[in-house]
Amino acid sequence: MWLGKVLDLKSDVSQEIRAILSHNIGPKKLTPLEFSILETIFNAKQVSKEDLIELLNKHFAGTFKAKAITIYPLLSKLKSRGFLDSKEVKSLLGPLVKVYYLTNAGEEVLKTKVNKNFLDQIKFIENFLVELASIYIKSFSQEERDIRGQEVENLIKSLLESVIQKIPKAYILETRCPSCNAIVDRENSKYCSNCGQLLS
Repeated sequence: MWLGKVLDLKSDVSQEIRAILSHNIGPKKLTPLEFSILETIFNAKQVSKEDLIELLNKHFAGTFKAKAITIYPLLSKLKSRGFLDSKEVKSLLGPLVKVYYLTNAGEEVLKTKVNKNFLDQIKFIENFLVELASIYIKSFSQEERDIRGQEVENLIKSLLESVIQKIPKAYILETRCPSCNAIVDRENSKYCSNCGQLLS
């Protein structure tokens, strides 16, 4: 849902990341849907195409219906531009499944853009909730507005409490395999459990 999703290679990313992305980047803009894909994959760490569509539909909460015909070409585009990479992993049911994850460059671009616009986006959400609630309440008769106003107030309080509960309180630094980017699941592991790469 981020506004201002223009990717400016000169101001939004470091020179090192610019060098990695510049030969693949094409247009210097990412659409809101492309940013939502990057955000969703970042939060999931790695995700299959099918799971990504499910997560996006949950994210959009009925305001947009993500479909394979829209999402799959965007994944290819983001991968060719250097924001994503993919690998095959064994699924819970046995067969291999392709999962996508952010490259280091994709992760830096996303974090930089979010950090640069975070407070503006929070203010946008506040304004959006106020405007939406006002229109909703005013759509009822004068007699019902007090009741609806109290319902909206309780709903927003509950929503904000839920948001606060879902915000991670502490981050555990993850160790990733330099070869396949899988999370190393045990401390002091000598080898990656996903690809067998010797860990330094």
